[in-house]
Amino acid sequence: MDLRQLRYFVTVVAERNFNRAAERLHIAQPPLSRTIRQLEEEIGAELIDRSSRPLRLTAVGHLVHEQALQMLGRMEDMRLMVRSAVGSERRRFAMGFAASTMYARLPELIREFRIEAPDVELVLVESVTFDQIAALKEGRIDVGFGRIRFEDPSLQRTVLRYEALIVALPMASPLAQEEGPISIRALADLPLIIYPRQPRPSYADQVLSLFRDHSIEPRVVQEARELQTAIGLVAAEEGIAIVPETVRRARSHDVRYRELLEGATSPIIMSHRIGDSSPELRTMAGVIARKYGEWGYKVPDALKL
Repeated sequence: MDLRQLRYFVTVVAERNFNRAAERLHIAQPPLSRTIRQLEEEIGAELIDRSSRPLRLTAVGHLVHEQALQMLGRMEDMRLMVRSAVGSERRRFAMGFAASTMYARLPELIREFRIEAPDVELVLVESVTFDQIAALKEGRIDVGFGRIRFEDPSLQRTVLRYEALIVALPMASPLAQEEGPISIRALADLPLIIYPRQPRPSYADQVLSLFRDHSIEPRVVQEARELQTAIGLVAAEEGIAIVPETVRRARSHDVRYRELLEGATSPIIMSHRIGDSSPELRTMAGVIARKYGEWGYKVPDALKL
């Protein structure tokens, strides 16, 4: 299995037709078909149902397609980062972030950092906390923003603040028509959508623990790859989801949000290498401290680098 095979496969899935995919890839159709067959032989299962028009993925095909998109996306991220590093003489500061932190005022911090450090090339890398740990240790990123606690002697983590968790309900749900906070126990029998699917541990485990702390075994029906997908599944009436409070601003016309009676929270955590006192990291810490003060949040002492 190689990247060329995966790229060809993803293109066929996108076009849902071998001829159109071949035109897009600027190759003949027979070699494309042979490449997909070789990929299927290596995997040991059919990936595409060729009897349907347009083409459809098999169950295994869906799994391979999802993984292929992630692998190709990471290769593209690496290519862009390397090209940018080679072509730029500016100082570089790479920031990793979990998707849900984008709703927690992170865009405002990014804009402020760019104003404070106009000569610094800020590279943004979306990744879950688990991946950020390795990226920090390997020097691929300089700071990470996530929600999962971890222990590593080479990294320092700072809890910036705790964000309230709320429940996202389909608009048609009877519980969506009620007012006020809702108890976890009222959600015990409802189908639950969690995210992300991988890697673990992740925010998904925080949600599962929330239920189990109240002696409830949740009925998980979907494991979405990312937050936006989970909210979309809620809107499609596939189930409910427990999300950070700031997510409510992302979608509201077909999803109803209610506070949790138990007052559950999820931390927003900044992580960096121990001993790192780079000007860029100090600038980021200063930006967070100043903006948190403006927003009325408590400023952690650890931000005074």
